[in-house]
Amino acid sequence: MIQQQVKNGFPTLDDVHAAAERLEGLVVKTPFVFSETISKTLGAEMWLKFENLQFTASFKERGALNKLLCLSEQEKQHGVIAASAGNHAQGVAYHAQRTGVTATIVMPKSTPNVKVQRVREYGARVILHGQDFSEAAAEMHRVAQEESLTIIHPFDDAEIIAGQGTIALEMLAAVPDLDILVVPIGGGGLISGIAIAAKAINPKIKIIGVQSVVYPSMAKLLCNYQHAVSMGSTVAEGIAVKTPGELTTQVAKKYVDDIVVVTEDMIEEAIALLLNIEKTVCEGAGATGIAAIMSRPDLFLGHKLGVVLSGGNIDTRVMVSVLQRHLTRTGRMVRIRVELPDNPGALARLTAIIAEQGGNIYELRHERFAATSRAKESAVSVDVELKSASDLDLLIQAMQLEGYIVRKEEI
Repeated sequence: MIQQQVKNGFPTLDDVHAAAERLEGLVVKTPFVFSETISKTLGAEMWLKFENLQFTASFKERGALNKLLCLSEQEKQHGVIAASAGNHAQGVAYHAQRTGVTATIVMPKSTPNVKVQRVREYGARVILHGQDFSEAAAEMHRVAQEESLTIIHPFDDAEIIAGQGTIALEMLAAVPDLDILVVPIGGGGLISGIAIAAKAINPKIKIIGVQSVVYPSMAKLLCNYQHAVSMGSTVAEGIAVKTPGELTTQVAKKYVDDIVVVTEDMIEEAIALLLNIEKTVCEGAGATGIAAIMSRPDLFLGHKLGVVLSGGNIDTRVMVSVLQRHLTRTGRMVRIRVELPDNPGALARLTAIIAEQGGNIYELRHERFAATSRAKESAVSVDVELKSASDLDLLIQAMQLEGYIVRKEEI
């Protein structure tokens, strides 16, 4: 028998179990897998929860569907509305279509067309309004009041929180003796649901949240985080929330043990690590748990960890940029400048040397009239992908043995 929906703000373990019963067979029970390689790399026993394998590639489905299933018949008939340019929009639109509820999604005008089209494909009415989320949210409230629509909040809602908490039930059912759960924090719905369930099942378990250095809103409230905050662009746009929810903040104050704030560079490295080792695509927000462990090994060394990979909706251009930057940081993508004699075959010989040393030319710029070169010379700037960073010295030595003047440049 499914229990009644949450009536008073603060959800409980019973509410999470009720949500799990409602969601049974309607969302993916995502894999919870031990990663041997990442465990060895980071020095902790790492269990990964692949929420990026949900149908819409995000955990957001759980809360959205639980909320939809808790609506009254009158609310279902009137329809629902949400403001989002990301995973929440897709989760609401997809499951509203499945449950026969009319959905309206308000998205900023700057939302990429591919995301707008995806939401429309799920049958939702899309309203493009404003230049940012706050303007879209204001329009959502206006339309909701005008048309008597029920607002589906992305995080500050008890039924949303209970739905997200079902992740903890699955993790602890599979591996009951986890020491620490590592969870991304944006508005706080995910970590609130997970913390409520996990602490009720095992009061000794630690809940550690993760935020980007660009949007450390919950860390400022709970951990007295004092560093300057830019509130600018971030690769972890899924947790780019200026102000966490009131309800989620109350839950976090009670149950969250610590929050790790991670840099953009570390998030990018975590995305690359997951792709290279686990062969899984994670968006920036989804990779922050790994980024936290890489950033603060002192908190996690030797522990048994459950890490939530919360989503996998990353723009392909962003992914390409992340991987290229990863190659550069690790010394596998380098730029070298070579002075060449301006005669036939000189460039061909240079590229042959690179090939002989196992390098792969990514980009080459032949500057025949460079002001810094002599009249009978030309300059070549080459971006080369190497098998390992240590190969650079061997490559430069091979060029110098051929008489070339070579220097490394910054990319």
